[in-house]
Amino acid sequence: MSAMKAVKAGKAVKAGKAGEAGKAVKTGKAGEGVEDVGAQREDGGGGVRAGDELAPLEIPITRTLIVAGAVASRDYQDVHHDAVLAREKGSPDVFMNILTTNGLVGRYITDHFGPSARLRSVRIRLGAPNYPGDTMTLTGTVAAVEGEVAEVRVTGTNGLGNHVTGTVKVAVPGPFERPGAARAEVPGPSEAAGAES
Repeated sequence: MSAMKAVKAGKAVKAGKAGEAGKAVKTGKAGEGVEDVGAQREDGGGGVRAGDELAPLEIPITRTLIVAGAVASRDYQDVHHDAVLAREKGSPDVFMNILTTNGLVGRYITDHFGPSARLRSVRIRLGAPNYPGDTMTLTGTVAAVEGEVAEVRVTGTNGLGNHVTGTVKVAVPGPFERPGAARAEVPGPSEAAGAES
């Protein structure tokens, strides 16, 4: 089961390589008692703190991912799907488009913070191209927290260097469910409304 399907099904997912289980990540400094980013602090805020690091995510860069991402985002530039034409234009092969990278960065953030997280802004800059056969490793660090909004600095590296750098702002209502964390009990619609027969 993919990580995204598991999240939608409400199952615990651990960070690691795309499509396989990795290690659970705990945040906070030793002795602070913060079990995960969903933990409540004494001040009533969520457990997200500046300095928290997100678990790395390795994404194999396949020709299929590059072409499917380009087609799905309606980017029909030949350098994203035709290796011969890409080489004629000076590229060694097809390469990933910015919209696919943008989607992968968003997925990285929402996979970490869970299904209640909402992306507020994604600002990225591309660097070294993602070519088939490489692996991109996404890493992130919470730079700031203001209310329910966390600002996360994200970097995606591949064999050539930094493919993507940027900042994502994500609303993280607390407490919240994070893949790999204990699930919070949320009443269903009839329970929340105090439904009577």
